[in-house]
Formats: sequence, structure tokens, C-alpha cells
Amino acid sequence: MHIQVADRRRSSWGAVLALSIGLAAPAAAQSRLVLPAGSVILVRTTAPLQSASAQSGQTFETTVEQSVGVDEYTIIPEGSRIRGQITVARPATRQQSGVIEVVFDRIVLSDGTSVPITGKLTSTDSAERRQIERDPNARVVLVGERGGIGAAIAGAGRSQSPNNIFAALGSLLSEGRDVNVPAGTPLAVEIEQPVSLRGRGRIRAGDANTIYTAAERVRAAQTALAQRKYYSGSINGQLDDATRRALFQFQADAGFRATGNLDGRTARALGVNVAGGLGGAALSADVASTVRRDAQSLVSRLRAELGSTGVGRLNPSRNYSQGDLEAWFALSAFADNASLYEQVVRGGDNANATVLAGRALMGAARRVDGALQSARVSSSLQSAWTTLRRQLSALDTQN
Repeated sequence: MHIQVADRRRSSWGAVLALSIGLAAPAAAQSRLVLPAGSVILVRTTAPLQSASAQSGQTFETTVEQSVGVDEYTIIPEGSRIRGQITVARPATRQQSGVIEVVFDRIVLSDGTSVPITGKLTSTDSAERRQIERDPNARVVLVGERGGIGAAIAGAGRSQSPNNIFAALGSLLSEGRDVNVPAGTPLAVEIEQPVSLRGRGRIRAGDANTIYTAAERVRAAQTALAQRKYYSGSINGQLDDATRRALFQFQADAGFRATGNLDGRTARALGVNVAGGLGGAALSADVASTVRRDAQSLVSRLRAELGSTGVGRLNPSRNYSQGDLEAWFALSAFADNASLYEQVVRGGDNANATVLAGRALMGAARRVDGALQSARVSSSLQSAWTTLRRQLSALDTQN
């Protein structure tokens, strides 16, 4: 099977094999939740898709592989169906491969409830997704496989005319093979417009199939992604395209199934608190370790600037200020607190306690902020503290 991208007015970023992210948070089951545009749902085909016999206008069904949740509640139970419709179909010839384009227009939930949607094909493969993202208006089409391996995606212009789509695909059609997608093939559906659905029961915190959408959690994820050099946008708490792309690349590099959704597994890997009770963020264990080491290094640097020995003896001929000693005490306390915080994060048994520990660490950091304002320390030490302080931005609810 070959998956090729052509160009389409309704856009987002997507092609064949997975799904992206969510919006809005509920208070209880039975409330309405919003699955936002850009979210990705993983499905499997229930019957073959074959360009040799497919007809434009023909419908087909896929089955939702695993339950989908938004924040703490299931909204699409496992086994629900998503209906697809073939919009372009052309069988292979001796010179050109077959082509199928599909859209998705309806979810039929496991209790029979039917909800209209606007969805398109997307991909969980990083190379394919990058190809799609080159044009935000990309149409995604299935193209008969070349050499019998995998699926590939390529841009194919902006025209709405099928003939122009085929022309834009050019040499990618040269194998002369039909699309032949067997029943049970995994695909990914990207939701192009928000969908309001009823909550159907709580999901365990951190469930891999929950899509987290609350602004506080998204900000924490953006901060963690920025610290890892995946994200350079605004820390705004919005699941925009830039955030989804960063999540997707992080997932691909981590060996996760890449959708661009802020799901439970990704949130935990980024150190985002997903406990149902206490709202707040947490640093990852690696970042907490870096903060602790940097703080200890800063204490050593400040001690050297103050002329203090390892046992606390100060230079008897130096005229110290109150601010000098307060900075030393505050920074030393912060380093001890950072060590305790790392232990709490690595323990990971109580998510609420981790959030509270982060708040306590931020209190210690603010005491250092205040003390350094009146201390006579070098500009390089001040700069090093500013750098360390940025690593704590996910915890800082006063930003």
C-alpha cells in the first residue's frame, strides 16, 4: 500500500495511521466533553479497501482500537465505529497505480449513538507526517504500493480536481499497482472540527488513551518540550499545531506510538502531573536531577565568592553584608530542597505529594530570588541562577 498526499481545503496536519489532541475538561460523567480539532483516533478497517473495485461515494467502516478519553473521562468506548467515505477512486492501469481518497464523517458509539464528524486520514510514521506537514492543506490519498513495501506520503498540489491530483502525484503512480488495504489494517483518523461527546465513566489517571486538554497540563507539557528542544513556541496552554508537532516528534523519538496527542504515557514521560485530585505540574526525574546538580554547583560557587571554607569559616578580614549571608543561606537551603524534590519525583508513588513538593521548591526558589537582590554576587552567578530558574518554569504558577 502507498499513501500519498494531495492537497485539500479543509486542513490540519495529517495522513495514514494515528491521531492527535484534546480540549476542555469535565466535572463528572454524563457531562459534555470536547474532542478538539487535531485529535487523532486509531482505528482498524473491517473490510478491504481496493482501488480495483472501489467507487466514489462508497462507505466503509472502521473499528476504534482502544477507548478514547478526554482528561478523566471516556468519550469513545473501544469497539465504537467510525464511518469512512471514498471520495476519489481510480483503479490501476499498466502505466499508473490505483488511487483512493477517503474522508470520515460519523462516529457510531458502542451504545448505538451516532455523532457526525469531519475527519481525514493521517499517519503515525514520522517521515510521512513531516511530508504531510509541508502543506497545511494537504489531501491524503492511498496509492497502490510500490515494490510491495509500506506506505509513502507525498504532496500533490492544491487542486480539487481528481485529474490534477493524479498529475501532481506524477512518478509516484508509476508502479501500476492497485491499492489493496486488507481488513484489520490500522489507520489513523484526524478530527478536523471539534466534537462534543458525553463523558461515560472515569478513566484511571495517566491512562495511555486519555487525551489531556486542560490549559495547566498543556502549559506544563509545552515547558517540558521546550526544555528538551522540541518546542519553541509560546507557553500558552493551547493545543495548537506547533504543540502537536512537538508532541509527535517527542513520541517518535521516545519510541511511543506517535499521534501528537497529549496522552497519559506522554504526559508521564514529560513529567506532567495527571493526578485527578490536585492540579499542578511536576518536573521529570531527569530535569529534577539537573536542577539539584546545578543548585549544588551554585552553592560551591557562592561559597568561593564569599571566601568560605568547606566548614563554614569566613574570611576574617572581609566586610560582609546581611544580603551576602542571606543569599548563602537561601541558596544552600534551595540545594537541599532540590535534592529532596528529586527523591519525591523519583519515588513517584503519590502524584499529589509531587505537586505539593514542587510548590515547596518554588517557595525556596523565590527566597533565593529575594536574597540575591541585595547580595553582592558576581554577574556570572546571577546569570547561572537565572538559567537554573528557567528549568523550574513548569512549576511556577505565579508566572
